[in-house]
Amino acid sequence: MKSDIPLREIKKARNKIALYEACLTLIAQKASLREVMLEDICQLAEVSRVTFFKFYQRKEDLLVYFMRVWLTERIAEIETNGMRGFEAVRHLFRKAAEVSRERPSIMASLVSFLAETKMHPCMPEMSAAEIRLLFPEYEEIGARTPHMHRLFYRCMEEAREEGRLNRNTTPDTAVKVLFTVFYGAFLTAQAYGEDDFETIYEIHLQWIENA
Repeated sequence: MKSDIPLREIKKARNKIALYEACLTLIAQKASLREVMLEDICQLAEVSRVTFFKFYQRKEDLLVYFMRVWLTERIAEIETNGMRGFEAVRHLFRKAAEVSRERPSIMASLVSFLAETKMHPCMPEMSAAEIRLLFPEYEEIGARTPHMHRLFYRCMEEAREEGRLNRNTTPDTAVKVLFTVFYGAFLTAQAYGEDDFETIYEIHLQWIENA
């Protein structure tokens, strides 16, 4: 660890990340975050309840933290590999499908939380220590607060420039479709008892993409 970040800040970041990772471990064993007890998260992370509330106001904040980490990782992959337009969107959806299969309770909890709050949550800011611990290979990207709407809009603008966006679809409309598909594919797959998320994503992408 580089010495430009105080040890105290690094220890704080490790505790915060330990709580997040403990939550991911526990929620994988449950149907949803509702079944995960705060006491169990703290015990697994070896952190007190008092410390927990220094970092997070409620359990659900861990879901938002997950989204922050996950989306930053995807943006880093998209940017470092020079992906644009629908290629970038398909990469994001492939990774979302992996999460949906490997950690269905995470996605179920996230969709439920978003439905209850009736808004897309603001991504939390991260300290320099958190960024270095979580994104050691791309700290510059990790320092930027990710924004899914901006990512989708940029991709659809790129698709329009490349002639890949359906002529009857504007980038604004396409973004709404992408959000609907991103979260809705999980619910559709659950309703039909399937886990072929990629096919569900692809069916909807064909509506807004020129062949």
